[in-house]
Amino acid sequence: MTDPERAADVAAAMSALDRRAFLPPEQVEFAAEDRPLPLGHGQTNSQPSTVAAMLRLLHVPVGARVLDVGAGSGWTTALLARLVGPEGSVTGIELEPDLAVAGAANLAAWGMPWATLDVAHPGVLGRPGPEGYDRILVSAAARELPQSLVDQLRDGGRMVIPVRRRMLVVERRGDRIGTSEHGSYLFVPLR
Repeated sequence: MTDPERAADVAAAMSALDRRAFLPPEQVEFAAEDRPLPLGHGQTNSQPSTVAAMLRLLHVPVGARVLDVGAGSGWTTALLARLVGPEGSVTGIELEPDLAVAGAANLAAWGMPWATLDVAHPGVLGRPGPEGYDRILVSAAARELPQSLVDQLRDGGRMVIPVRRRMLVVERRGDRIGTSEHGSYLFVPLR
C-alpha cells in the first residue's frame, strides 16, 4: 500500500466515524476543532491531526491484530477497527475504569464486534499474550520506550508511541528492533 492510499484509508475512517460520538456532551460542540478535548479523569481525546498522523505512521493493514493502549473514549479503537475490517481484531485498553466503560459503549454503538475496549489490568502495560500484535498504537507519552510493549509486537510488527515528546515508530524484524522519530507531540503521561 502506498502512502497516498494509506492516507486515503485513514481519512475515510475518520470521516466515517464522527468524533462527536466519542465525546462527553459538554465537549461535542468543539469536536470539529483540531485540538485535544478533555474526557475527564485527566484524559483527553487527542486532536484529529495527531490521530491521523499516528494512524498513517502505523501502516495498519486489513486483517491485522491491533492493540490500542490508552483507548480513552474509544475513538481510536473504532478507527483502528475500521482500518483492519472484520478480518482483523482490535483490543483497546484504558486504565481509568469509568472511561473504559464509556469507551466500550461508544465503540459498541458502531457495530464492529471485531473490536473491544476493556479496562487495563493494574500494573500491566498492554495486554501480553502468546499471539502478540501486528500493530500497537499508544496514545500516552512514555518516559522511555517500554520493553514490555516491544515484547508484545509480532515479527514484522509496528508500534507508534510518543516517548517524552518524540513520536517513535518501532519495528520488529526477528530479534532486531528499529526505531525512527517522526516529530514532536504533547500527550498525557503513560501510567
